[in-house]
Order: sequence, then C-alpha cells, then structure tokens
Amino acid sequence: MVELEDLPNVGSKTAQKLREAGFGDMMRLATATAKELSVKADIGEGVAEKIIEAARKAEKIDFETALDVMERRKDIGRITTGSKALDELIGGGIETQAITEVFGEYGSGKSQLAHELVVTVQLPEDRGGLNGEAVFIDTENTFRPERVEQIANAFELNIEEVMEKIYIARAFNSSHQILMAEKVNELIQEGKDIRLVIVDSLTSHFRAEYVGRESLATRQQKLNQHLHTLQNIANTYNAAIFVTNQVQARPDAFFGSPTKAIGGHVLGHAATYRIWLKKGLAGKRIARLVDSPHLPEGECVFKITNDGIVD
Repeated sequence: MVELEDLPNVGSKTAQKLREAGFGDMMRLATATAKELSVKADIGEGVAEKIIEAARKAEKIDFETALDVMERRKDIGRITTGSKALDELIGGGIETQAITEVFGEYGSGKSQLAHELVVTVQLPEDRGGLNGEAVFIDTENTFRPERVEQIANAFELNIEEVMEKIYIARAFNSSHQILMAEKVNELIQEGKDIRLVIVDSLTSHFRAEYVGRESLATRQQKLNQHLHTLQNIANTYNAAIFVTNQVQARPDAFFGSPTKAIGGHVLGHAATYRIWLKKGLAGKRIARLVDSPHLPEGECVFKITNDGIVD
C-alpha cells in the first residue's frame, strides 16, 4: 500500500498537513482538485498539482474497459429500505457509490426513510444491510433517537450498539453543512466504517440564505461544491449518499405536478436516483422513481408504521 510519504514532493510535514486536511486516503487525494488541496492543506497550487498527479499514478486512475466497470460494480452494496416493493423499484435498495435523492411535500416520509436507513445499514448483508455505520447531517432538527429505537426494536437489534454507530452533525447554516460533509473523511480515517451518509434536508439552508435571482448563481455554485464532496465520499469509500429535498409550488403548471424539487439542474444532474414521495390514502405513501441511469420509471406503495417502513 502506497503511503503519502512515498509520493514525490511529500515530506513528513506535508503529509501531516494533508492528513489534517482530510486527504489521508490516496483515492481522496487523487480525486481532489489542485485549488481545493491548496486551500485546505495550505500548500502551493503548483505543488498540489504534482501531488495529485502522483496520487493518480499510484491509484492507476486511467481509462478502463466496460468489462472493468462491470467487475468494479460487483463491489456495490445496497441498503434495504424496509419495504420489498420500494427496494425492487430502485434495483435492490439504496446503492453505494451513488447519490439517492428523495423529494416531496412535508409529511411525505422523507425523514422517516432516513431514520430507517441509519438502522438497516447496520444489518448483516444477508438481511439487507452492509454491517456499516452511518452519518446523519441534520439541517432541520429532524433526527429523533426515539424513532431509531422503535425501528431497531423491530429488527431485534441492541439499542445501544445501534446508537453508537450513528454519528449526528447538527448543521446550523450552509457553510456548516458543507464543512460537516467534508469532515466525514476524517471520521473514516479514524477507523469508522461509514457506509451511509444522510443529509436531511440538503437544500433548506441554501434556500433560506440565498434569496432572489441575484444570489441564484452563488447558491448553485455552493450546492454543486457540496454535492461534489458527497459524491467523492461515495466513490472513495464505497458509501451510499441519501439526501432529502424540499419542493416548491409551480404556479404556472397547468398540467402535471403542481410542485417541483428545489436545486435545479445542479441537483438534477448530480443525483443518480431521484425518488418522488407522495401521501396516499389510509396512511400509505407512494414512491415514484423519476430518474435513474438504468431503471425504468415506476411507482410502488409502502406504509410507515411504529416499526418503520413496511409493505
């Protein structure tokens, strides 16, 4: 295994700077930009370019065949949602190395699904989990340990063990939210087996802080930076990224849905899977897969009970 000190232009002091800035993992370093590395690790941009180039050679980042990609995708894991119908709709569960976005109106079940996943990611693979740990970046004060306890009890899991494997970050503004996502790298380098990162909600701070058309470009640039960080985590550590999103009214909509997801094209292009949640009758929820690289659009129905998400 190649260490940072083995790279050209990296002495012990530079290696320490890189680790403190969250670039202790070779793949994380190889996928960084020179500007990002320069700012966060306090090194010259020219030196940063050389270090990144060396890391890419060490990781053998180059063209690969479709067969290579097919082999690599065998390492992808999936986390059960608790509903067989919903799992089937999205190809077997929430996928690692991908960003899954769920959007919908208030009370549609977005945060309920997030609470379900921080438990199910800890299940063994034969029960639909990844034997992993989870990060929950909470931007709207939605995380409730009592709800986690209910779901963990339904799966007959040890409550304290489940709670110890969920790392909560309460983000108070968009800059804090971006920072906490970046600090996931540090958690992993400390030895935490993070296989799921949840952001609930992804867009609320951005929406509140950047108001009006004159600030739209800045908002989208910041959001794009945040999504880039999350995708890097997914790719580098084979983790699943699950984000919830708000909707806004479409007053000009005469046909189709009267609402649309916040985030525009930036989020639309970044999310690998997009799921629209709607309230149904008799406490049921409707999930519609509206975007996926390889799966057809479709719908399913599930319920939210005291035990969590069920068919």
